[in-house]
Amino acid sequence: MSARDDILRRVRSALDGVSPVTDLPPAPRAPDRGDLVALFAERVEDYRAVVTRCAPDDLAGVVAEALGTARAVVPPGLGLDVAGSVVDDGLSAADLDALDAVVTRAAVGIAETGTIVLDHRPDQGRRAITLVPDLHVCVVDASQVVADVPDALALLDPSRPLTWISGPSATSDIELDRVEGVHGPRTLHVVLVG
Repeated sequence: MSARDDILRRVRSALDGVSPVTDLPPAPRAPDRGDLVALFAERVEDYRAVVTRCAPDDLAGVVAEALGTARAVVPPGLGLDVAGSVVDDGLSAADLDALDAVVTRAAVGIAETGTIVLDHRPDQGRRAITLVPDLHVCVVDASQVVADVPDALALLDPSRPLTWISGPSATSDIELDRVEGVHGPRTLHVVLVG
C-alpha cells in the first residue's frame, strides 16, 4: 500500500458515518457591473495581459498578428488554422520547450476577476502545452464571459482538470520583486471575439 493509499484510507475512515452538509450558504455574488465583456477585458489588462477584441471573421488574422514569427503549438481540436503551427500529439517537454507559443481556446472567462478557465477539452489541449511555451494566445468568445466565480463554476465540470489563468505567470520574492514566467507563459494575449 502506498502512502497515498494509506492517507486516503484514513480520510475515508474518518469520514465514515459523517453526513454531508446539505444547507450551504449562498456564495457571495458580484454586484451588477454592466457590460461584462468590457469589464472582463479591463480586468485581464490589469494583470498585464494583452487584450485584442475582434469580429469572428478577423480571428485568424488577429491570432497570426499576435504570434508574429513565434512558432506555436496548437491543440488538436482548436478549430482554427494557425499557419506554421505544430499540432500537439503528445509532444515531449523538450519539444514544447523548443516552441515559442501556444494557441488555445477557453472554457469560460470571469469578468469580476479577469480570470480565464481552461477545462482542457480538445480545443484547449492538455495542460502541459499551456504551461511550457512562453506566449499563450487564448481565444475567448464574448458569449463565454460570465459575471463571477459562482457563474463560472455552474458551467464547469468538476470532474475535468481545470486551469485558472489570471494574467501571465508571475510570482514575487520576499522583497516583493515581481518575476514573470517562472511557472508558465511570461506573456498572455487574450483574443476576445465578438
